[in-house]
Amino acid sequence: MVGIITNLAALGYYKYYDFFIGTLNSALATDFNLQHIVLPLAISFFTFTQIAFLVDSYRGEANEYNFLHYCLFVTFFTHLIAGPIVHHKELLPQFLRDEKLRFNTEQFAIGITIFIFGLFKKIILSDSLSSSVSHVYGSTGVEGAANPDFIHAWISTLSYTLQLYFDFSGYSDMAIGLSLLFGVKLPINFNSPYKSRSIIEFWHRWHITLSNFLRDYLYIALGGNRKGPVRRYLNLWVTMLLGGAWHGASVNFIVWGGLHGAYLVCNHAWRALCRGVIDLEPPKLIRPLITASAVGLTFLATVFAWVFFRADTLHSATTIASAMLGKNGFSIAPVSADFAVISGALKQAALEIEKIQNLNWLQKAISFTLSAQKIDFGTVGTLATLAALLLVVWFLPNTSEVFREHEPALGLDRSNVKMRWGFALTPQAGLAIGIVAMFTLSRLFSGTPSEFMYFNF
Repeated sequence: MVGIITNLAALGYYKYYDFFIGTLNSALATDFNLQHIVLPLAISFFTFTQIAFLVDSYRGEANEYNFLHYCLFVTFFTHLIAGPIVHHKELLPQFLRDEKLRFNTEQFAIGITIFIFGLFKKIILSDSLSSSVSHVYGSTGVEGAANPDFIHAWISTLSYTLQLYFDFSGYSDMAIGLSLLFGVKLPINFNSPYKSRSIIEFWHRWHITLSNFLRDYLYIALGGNRKGPVRRYLNLWVTMLLGGAWHGASVNFIVWGGLHGAYLVCNHAWRALCRGVIDLEPPKLIRPLITASAVGLTFLATVFAWVFFRADTLHSATTIASAMLGKNGFSIAPVSADFAVISGALKQAALEIEKIQNLNWLQKAISFTLSAQKIDFGTVGTLATLAALLLVVWFLPNTSEVFREHEPALGLDRSNVKMRWGFALTPQAGLAIGIVAMFTLSRLFSGTPSEFMYFNF
């Protein structure tokens, strides 16, 4: 108990002290000094890791108490920045294996490849969306700034939805790949969450290890589902509320957690209703439509909640959310205007190229492409990018599915993989990965470095 209190006290001091003092000053008109405490790296993750070990030790479920092994378990660096939240039963047995000291060429190659996959997602996909996000989220709530319209509020929020997706997915891949270089397998923490057909499924796919920790060490401790449906739903909502607060000292994170708690309560209540009242199997003909509708509804609910997760203040969040719901009108005039400008520019480029003599079709195509690159595609270009990335998210296999035959992580469900995509260690694959790595590194070193979005959690 002393160890748990000590860990929670340290987390509370470093992460929430200034938040509570600031809230107290606002509520009571006091003037207590803020400490502006520097948050220790990865404190949220190693605190939960240590609490899980202490609780399991009290229950008699921990099998390894060697101090050096414990220190290695807590400080194993590959996952500390943004997870996964590792469990002693998953990592300690791997540290004690004799074969961990043997160099595995195949595992090393797979680790490097997965790491490059993750780096590509972070640098090329996630970071490219930052300007679309800041266009609305960086200005809303600023004195003198105009409120966002319907189309730009949605574009910016969808951009953040995908930016966070590829950032977290990329980091998860990099953590798994880096661990494989040391012969260690981490638990899977990210599994195509936007393909989820319900919020319950979403939390089985997004930050999986956080969901497991909250379930095993908080939800069950509050009583779980042992005291009737009302108490069960209350426990679930409180668990998600605290899960939101874990992400940071902000009212917005608490609101985000409360929203997901409400989503989960509604989802569980609906399932209970379906089992008891409308437990019918839909006809095969309409099952794809039902699945697509469920995925779409879950995605929209998740997108709406991200507004509170990303916005700097509660006022900014409500302003953007109101715009998304049509408070400022439903005009798509910005898209129409951009489309007209782009169409005119493309036609002009085509006419200019057509005037040039002695060009074959390939040279004309190259010239047209080079001319098109100079055009500012504005809102239309952003919408096209978002549409392409959504197709990637919804229809392509994730990294774990591509590398499933190599079992790069713990907890992979190989029975539910429908797509027959795979990765083989061939010279052609090595060449392709090398090209991707060089392209990604060139972008990394030519631009402004950006940290992972989960870095501060």
